[in-house]
Amino acid sequence: MKILVLGAGIAGVTTAYELARAGHDVTVVDREAEPAAFTSYANAGLFAPGHSHAWSSPAAPMILLKSLWRNDQALRFRPNLDPAFWSWMWRFWNECSTECAERNTARKVRLCMYSQSVFHETVAATGVAYDGRRGGLLYFYRDPKAFEAAVARSRILSDNGCDVTALDREGVVATDPALAHVSERIAGAIYGRGDESGDCRKFALGLAAWLQDKGVAFKFGSAVTGFETRGRRIEAVVTDRGPVSAEGYVLCLGVYSPHVARQLGAKLPIYPVKGYSVTLPVGKGRTPPTIGGVDEESLVAYCPLGDRLRVTATAEFSGYGREHGPKDFRHMMKVVRELFPDGADYDQPDYWAGLRPMTPTGAPILGQGRHANLWYNTGLGHMGWTMSHGAARITADLVAGRTPAIGLDGMTVPA
Repeated sequence: MKILVLGAGIAGVTTAYELARAGHDVTVVDREAEPAAFTSYANAGLFAPGHSHAWSSPAAPMILLKSLWRNDQALRFRPNLDPAFWSWMWRFWNECSTECAERNTARKVRLCMYSQSVFHETVAATGVAYDGRRGGLLYFYRDPKAFEAAVARSRILSDNGCDVTALDREGVVATDPALAHVSERIAGAIYGRGDESGDCRKFALGLAAWLQDKGVAFKFGSAVTGFETRGRRIEAVVTDRGPVSAEGYVLCLGVYSPHVARQLGAKLPIYPVKGYSVTLPVGKGRTPPTIGGVDEESLVAYCPLGDRLRVTATAEFSGYGREHGPKDFRHMMKVVRELFPDGADYDQPDYWAGLRPMTPTGAPILGQGRHANLWYNTGLGHMGWTMSHGAARITADLVAGRTPAIGLDGMTVPA
């Protein structure tokens, strides 16, 4: 089948790989000049089934409220006048009960675990380099009560097959000696032993190049603006450079998915949640972390990527703006300097801000809506790197009429 994939972020590129692997004639269209140039450009780099907890939790509403007058909260609430913002926030708040958080976390971790197994197959088959690093990830806590609560909360991950274990401060230092000088400030950590890390953009660029060598076409600089339809079928995708037709279509447009899907009568509960990252050169003679992790008190994540250190923080509920300035990075830079004072060259920061395509539950939207030849693979949110490979394999299975390896409860296109 001739299939057009809309979007060349990590979701689109992995979907193109799975469809090409299944024997389809695949073309990818994207508004940017190259793959992974938007949300996937400088994300956290953590491939993290052990960090699958739903953001919509009982603690989230108070954190968002505090963020109105405090700038050090992990979640930030910046209201705007967009009706879609308030509609999405209402749905998010309705997912913040304990019952919903546990259900959504279970769904996310099952997809993440499956995705990791697919990811390993893809790396073995393609040999794509991506500054990958195994050895687990550390999610550490400074407050003993917060750590105790995290240990209890982690059971839902282990119950769903995720290899997580609790470490005391000595165990944390044994796992990553770079944290030894701050050990007295660490109560303990959840250690995702099977978790890993790598450069999402580097992987996407490498996989796209591999696909091009295999005959997959990429049309860059082509923004999708609409569709030509006949009954319940898509006849062509309209771009600002003209229509592009195929037999089947897969929508992987991230935060812009709701805009184009609305033309088809689909109401996708996806809204951008802004994140900030800074990439720093490590240089010679420094002591960076040996594995990635998250300081859970501040939700500052760090990840060694070859000769660079990536630091990310903040989930800002604000809208579609990607503007940023040095002041937006002060808190995260302070935290990472404290953790790893000789971990990188902090005088050469490369700042970036991106928009995560979040659903209120944190789970993606997969499968078909009302159009027979259109499939959705979008809304992968803050775990797009981790979820993308499994979501792509699921999409290829659905295109082929096969039952996916995992259930899709809570991850289908809204009626």
